[in-house]
Amino acid sequence: MINNALGIGIQGIQDGMVGMENAARKIARGGADGPKGSAEGAGNLAEPIIEMNLYERSVEASAQVVKTADETLGTLLDLRA
Repeated sequence: MINNALGIGIQGIQDGMVGMENAARKIARGGADGPKGSAEGAGNLAEPIIEMNLYERSVEASAQVVKTADETLGTLLDLRA
């Protein structure tokens, strides 16, 4: 069960990091989602900034899952010793 929690936490961190990278690319392009050089969506930075914040919170929550699973595993090992 702890391995499962660790796996879910690590996967959540990885997914959040990918999401943050994608949002950062959108911000770097000035919010444009269309083809390179296209004016489609240019200047709309609110959405990628909000996405960046959401992914940041997701990474923080997943890191807490990993931390809790690690602490639980440590406690179980201490009890067996």
